[in-house]
Amino acid sequence: MCSTENNAELLPTSSDPALILELKTRRPPSLVGRAGCETWSVDFSPDGAWFAWSMGHGIVWVVAWPLDSEDSQNGETDRGDKSFSCGHPVWGLAFGPRPKSAAVAQPAKTSSKGNNSLLLATGLENGVIKIWNVLTGDAVFDLHGHEGVVRDLVFPRNGTLTLISSSRDKTLRIWDLAHKGKKVQVLSGHKDWISCCCVSSDCSMIASVGRFDRMVCLWSLRSYTFIRNLTGGTRKTLYLLSSCDFSPDGALLATAAFSGSSWWIDLWDPYTAEKLATLVDYFEDYGQNQISAIQFSPNGLHLAIVTDDSRALRIWEPGKKGMVMQTKADRDSNGLCCNYHPQGGVVATGTRDGHVRFWRAPRTVPSLCHLCRSILRHSVSTHQMEPLPLPKRILEYLTYRNIPERLRTCCSSEEEEWEG
Repeated sequence: MCSTENNAELLPTSSDPALILELKTRRPPSLVGRAGCETWSVDFSPDGAWFAWSMGHGIVWVVAWPLDSEDSQNGETDRGDKSFSCGHPVWGLAFGPRPKSAAVAQPAKTSSKGNNSLLLATGLENGVIKIWNVLTGDAVFDLHGHEGVVRDLVFPRNGTLTLISSSRDKTLRIWDLAHKGKKVQVLSGHKDWISCCCVSSDCSMIASVGRFDRMVCLWSLRSYTFIRNLTGGTRKTLYLLSSCDFSPDGALLATAAFSGSSWWIDLWDPYTAEKLATLVDYFEDYGQNQISAIQFSPNGLHLAIVTDDSRALRIWEPGKKGMVMQTKADRDSNGLCCNYHPQGGVVATGTRDGHVRFWRAPRTVPSLCHLCRSILRHSVSTHQMEPLPLPKRILEYLTYRNIPERLRTCCSSEEEEWEG
């Protein structure tokens, strides 16, 4: 069910100069702070014109972007914003491409946003995936098959109507929305809940991480087969995996994990299964700082990091000492998810209380070296790079072997000097 009722309010920026806007959900006092309020997923549409987030209690709100707090103050609330009632808590959501086939699209309604159809997939707690037409507000169809929470959803970047879903039922499913999801591929291999999945830029690989089985699996999106499990040695402490993301050129895979006393990010070469680098952060309060989500910036220069500690957002440039940007300390950050705007410059984060914050992200002009590497690595694998007659230093740069192997977010003593 779709509604145009305004369920959230825009709040002005706080004392943190990095914060652009905050969306706070309107709900009865009896529901504030209770389970079910969480914003588990946020997403921008591929063209950046729409933003969606799961605002808790089975409701997804979709708003036109950019947002403007002056509109709310002036009473201009009819901006085409919509809320979708999914009937069950929403754990994952993703915008799809504008369909080329009428098999998915419903009859058009006039829209100021261009074409008459824009898909939004929502993954529910009961295992159902609901497909919506954002511009008409219609529920298109449901996808059935998962037997547990649908934790993550992703569309490949090639514009096809292919949807990949990961679930707590230990499987990934690949749906063909052009045939209303009737053609389904099931990928099995995880031994426990799957936390997250992502697709490489050339749409050849899927990566998935298991929260409790601590498996980082690579799958072929072309043959629907298992490729390998990435392992980088054993750890003595119990840890959980939470998130993963491919770099825009597909040459790096970042995975996030945490234990009781630290969180870390591993950078992998997905072609050779080699672990290239690890960023580690240690903290004093045991069990009070889990890493929830990571995502590469659209140009591949930075990695957004969301943790459950006092800082809502950190942005790191792989290989560099310290953070490029981090928000001010906030006791109520409670971060769960993040997503970059397709054109960069803005990162949206969701919280446990159902709110969304929009942050200014660094707009760094990529160097010519970085641009050349990104274009080359988008179509050339590591195995194809290594035999080339290139100087060692250039080859190391093109294959990301120039990144120090072990990094720390800060240095608190002489024993914690940066390595690499």
